[in-house]
Amino acid sequence: MPAESRRPATLQPLTRPRLYEQLVERLLEHVTEHRLGPGDRLPPERELAGRLGVSRASVVQALVALEVQGVIEVRHGDGAVVREVPADRQVLAAVRAREHRLREVIEAREALEVRIAALAAQRRTEQDLRRIDESLAGMAADIAAGGRGIAADEEFHAAVTAAAHSGLLATLMGEIAGLIRESRIESLSRPGRPAESLAGHRAVLLAIRAGDPVAASAAMGEHIAAVSDVALGDDG
Repeated sequence: MPAESRRPATLQPLTRPRLYEQLVERLLEHVTEHRLGPGDRLPPERELAGRLGVSRASVVQALVALEVQGVIEVRHGDGAVVREVPADRQVLAAVRAREHRLREVIEAREALEVRIAALAAQRRTEQDLRRIDESLAGMAADIAAGGRGIAADEEFHAAVTAAAHSGLLATLMGEIAGLIRESRIESLSRPGRPAESLAGHRAVLLAIRAGDPVAASAAMGEHIAAVSDVALGDDG
């Protein structure tokens, strides 16, 4: 029997870990080596980039991956602050698994939120509109202060969902809320993205306020498409 036919099928070419995955691992090692705990801060992004010999953009990717997994919290003015210290292997496995489900999360948002926007345009009350307005005002204020507007972005989508007055759709959105939050953090961490997202929200609100379900669906679809290019792994 030829030697090639006896080679186990499980032998596959090795894949090189993406740069941001390597950086995640190094940052976790730093946390462990320096015995950092909840409330302790990591070095500034610029310092990390210099010490690791990579671009600042790559460091940001790694920090976002850690933030999504709840290991750190990025605070305006304070930088990256440790929240909890799980096992390194657990974090790396979660980071890699997230990449595979991202496309499905985006598809679910397109299916659910586009319809939700249309229903909101048909069913919204004045109270619903006030809540959506308040979320946009909060996001604008946070962005103006140098923040990313993550909490207000989440509140906007929750307010639009509430305005649709569909209990089942609200339940379905609640089921994937955690997964959506992952992509939200990554998207709003990109330069210029918070302002773009705010503009997209305003377009959705205008259509909902006008009671135009077709325009509301289109605006929400455009918004989701614009903020969904969040796959990590650029080795820049």
